Amino acid sequence: MSVDEISNTLRNILTQIRSVNYNATVIFTVSPVRHLKDGFIENSQSKAHLLAAIHAVVSNKSYYFPSYEIMMDELRDYRFYAEDMIHPNTTAINYIWEKFQKVWLSPDTSKIMNNVAVVQKGMKHKPFNPSSEAHLKFLKQLEIKKEQLQNQFAHMLF
Repeated sequence: MSVDEISNTLRNILTQIRSVNYNATVIFTVSPVRHLKDGFIENSQSKAHLLAAIHAVVSNKSYYFPSYEIMMDELRDYRFYAEDMIHPNTTAINYIWEKFQKVWLSPDTSKIMNNVAVVQKGMKHKPFNPSSEAHLKFLKQLEIKKEQLQNQFAHMLF
């Protein structure tokens, strides 16, 4: 697709989003994953077209987050890639996520996400002794944390 075709498609997407929620914030990004099935040059050209199109449409309440640039520039060393040498590894994903979080998520939102993560991790816990007093206490505390979150966010299901 040409830059103009991509730009028009993105404008249409923004129009549809604004028709549902005029005040919605839209964050564009370009995947840091290289799509090499068509070749290195084609991947670079495709990313360049996407970047140009996004920057042509970014305006009021729409923004660009540079995940692609972070991966290519800050994390350019191959130690930040998975074994396939194409996908970002866990370290890179966490690094990019932390950058995104600092810019786009409020401290309150980050705290809520951490609380949800604690509950989800607790629910996956496999006890050594399911009937032990320590495990029963753990389950009680976990249930309290779940209830606190569900009282605050009725739509949240665990």
